[in-house]
Order: sequence, then structure tokens, then C-alpha cells
Amino acid sequence: MDIRALAKSMGWIVFLGSALALAGCSEPDSEMKAETTEIVDGLAAVLAQQPDDVRARYDARHPDETLRFFSVEPGMTVVEALPEGGWYSRILHQYLGDQGRLIGADYALDMYPLFEFYSEDELAKKALWTQRWPQEVAAWQEGGAPAAAFNFGSLPKEFEESADRVLFIRALHNLAAFESHSGYLSVAINDSYRILKPGGLVGVVQHMGPEAHSDEWANGDNGYLKKSQVIAAFEAGGFEFSGESDINENALDVPTEAEYVWRLAPTLEPVDDPVLAARYAKIGESSRMTLRFRKPAAL
Repeated sequence: MDIRALAKSMGWIVFLGSALALAGCSEPDSEMKAETTEIVDGLAAVLAQQPDDVRARYDARHPDETLRFFSVEPGMTVVEALPEGGWYSRILHQYLGDQGRLIGADYALDMYPLFEFYSEDELAKKALWTQRWPQEVAAWQEGGAPAAAFNFGSLPKEFEESADRVLFIRALHNLAAFESHSGYLSVAINDSYRILKPGGLVGVVQHMGPEAHSDEWANGDNGYLKKSQVIAAFEAGGFEFSGESDINENALDVPTEAEYVWRLAPTLEPVDDPVLAARYAKIGESSRMTLRFRKPAAL
């Protein structure tokens, strides 16, 4: 593994986009149809206030449609996997508001040495992340959601059944790549089940590889996973598959088994062939599955 695997961790327009997004959603769970709600003006305002470099990615990342598909609302407790100072966490912090809560979930501490590029000082800093990150979030702005943090595999008991949503946004591939070491993906899914309230949802946005490619290529090392693989993993963890959307798919991204996701924006790893570099730049960001899973409601 190298650092790519980690680094690559308005009004009427919004309502029109919401309607278009619904047309691309598959809803095997009839309960979700009634549960889906319109984006409130508050999210449009939050998105409009983001910096230029964040708003420049909206066409590729569709945060309004994505958060609506996951039924994220102000006042909720939302867990975000691998947030750091991330792209979605700043939006969530502001959108959830001071009545909500944002919980960061980082990789297990004993997973980080497997990347083989962290120094002892960097690993020591990682060990303090759960203390440091909530303080950093509190400094982003006044009035946002209070924050907490934990490492997968070390879920505090007081967090159990406290969350409404768990989001894995481009965060599953490293867990899958190291699954054979200590079951890191399985542990993260189990922690997600434990932290969610009955009926709560997991939202997944993940680089999507072709189903016809080999399982070895789609093991996470190249950034891509197969949709069938992700669904099977969450169902094995006790979740019910509750719907999917094509809102984050990109038909131009059709990787070969010789390619990995970091050839594309926003990373755009350099290649020697200028023609190939131009083709990669034209593709845009990766094609991503957008999946929803439900923790069964209590009987």
C-alpha cells in the first residue's frame, strides 16, 4: 500500500435536483419511499456558503442529493467514517446544527502501521486523534454540531444505539484491502450496527469497479470495490439492503484491471503519456455506487 490508499482517504434548483435524483433511485424497501423527505432550505444555504474549492466539486459529488438520499436531517447524530478535516464533515457540522451531533470514526490504530509509510511520530499523533479531532471541529465555526470521535474496534459503550446515520464516503476500500489481516471491514460494519439506533441507516458512497473484473483487482488496493461485494458484506453484518441511487455514477469511468482510482481527479496522479493524462482528466471523478442499508427496527 502507498499514500494513495489513504489520500484517495438556491431554492428551486435544489428542489428540481431532488426530483431528478429520485428518478435515479431504486427503492426495494417501500418504507423508505414514505421516509424520503425534501431537502430543506437550510441545506441549500449551507452548501452555498462553502468555499469555492468545495463548491467546485458539487457536480461530481452531489452533496444535496446524496444527503437527501441518506435522509440526513438537522438535529440528527451522524457518524462519518474517516472524516479528518474532510470535505463532507464540514458540511455536516454546519447542517446538523447545535441540536445534532457529529461523530468521527477513524480506522483502528493497529491498522495504520500496515500502510508502511507512517513514522513513529505520525503514529503517535494518530493515537491522540480521538481527543484532537473534536477540538478541531469545534473551532470550525460557532453553532455547529458538537463532535466526538472513536476508532473502529474501540467503540465506547456509551455510543451504542446513539446514532441515526453512519456514512462511509469513499472510506471502505482500505478497510477491505486489510480485511484479511484482522477483519477490519467486518469490525467497522459491526461497530456501525452497534452504534445505530434500531431502524437507523448506513449510507455508502464508494468507488465502483466493474462486476466482471477479478476479485483480486477489486480487493480495495486499487480504490475500487464491486457493488455486489459491498452489499454482501453489510448483509452479512445484519443490515438490510434498503436502496441504491445512480446519482454519483460516472459512465466515463470504466477502469481496466491495469488502472486504479487515483489516476482520476481530484488526485490525477502524473502519467508519462500526455494523451493518457488528458483522457484521465476528461473523465472527471470516479464512478461511485451510492447504497443505503438499514439496521432492522426492534421487534
